[in-house]
Amino acid sequence: MKTFRILFIGDVVGETGCRMFEKHIDALRKKYKVDALIVNGENSAQGGRGITPRLADFFKEHGANVVTTGNHVWYKREIYSYLAQNHDVLRPANFPHGTPGVGVTTFNCSGTTVGVINVQGRVFMREHVDCPFQAVDSLLTYLRDKTDIILIDFHAETTSEKMAMGFHVDGKVSAVVGTHTHVPTADERILPNGTAFISDVGMVGSLNSMLGMKKEPIISHFLTQLPVRFEVDTTMPVVLNSVLIEVDQETGRALKIERIQIIDDQLDIQGD
Repeated sequence: MKTFRILFIGDVVGETGCRMFEKHIDALRKKYKVDALIVNGENSAQGGRGITPRLADFFKEHGANVVTTGNHVWYKREIYSYLAQNHDVLRPANFPHGTPGVGVTTFNCSGTTVGVINVQGRVFMREHVDCPFQAVDSLLTYLRDKTDIILIDFHAETTSEKMAMGFHVDGKVSAVVGTHTHVPTADERILPNGTAFISDVGMVGSLNSMLGMKKEPIISHFLTQLPVRFEVDTTMPVVLNSVLIEVDQETGRALKIERIQIIDDQLDIQGD
């Protein structure tokens, strides 16, 4: 049996997350014999929201085959034309027709074709997007004759909606990985029909922050209900959350999903 290994990196937050990714990604790829690398980069820009063309290229220069995003992808307007021209950086597929970019792509890795779908949930999310389940069904029809190795980044708020997606496509895709909440969950498993699943991969950012942001302004907001300015936290230690998914290359069925976490207290950060 030939196996194919996909490493998925959780939401990279600001300069802190980018430096952590840059420091450790080569060692991770070598240690786990990674075939394909997918990174969620929607929070990688300055301030922790959005992504720029420079950062998209940064991830690809460090080996990312595809960069996924979510609801924060629109915060930097310079990404709009980049999304339209570069289909290896995805936005959620269920945004309205006419939105820049695409939500599905394929890439070839050492002779193996891999499909990636990026969709956004609707429960407790501000954006009025189309049904993610119907969007995925349509995209799977498109991918059916292209590859059996398919990963879905489901960018959503609730575990219930993410679990529903996992069971909805169980046996039809290799993996469903949740992003957006920045908090890694301990429910990684292979579903009954062969799809790897985890509710949320987690993030790459300051460990003792609040979702990668400085905690003091956020605590103040909870105490006073007054608006505050979120700032990316640069304090040590920094955490990198990811999952390694091992797939049967012939069938696309997942064989294993493993959470990988690195904590580093000696990261050189220039400042966000």
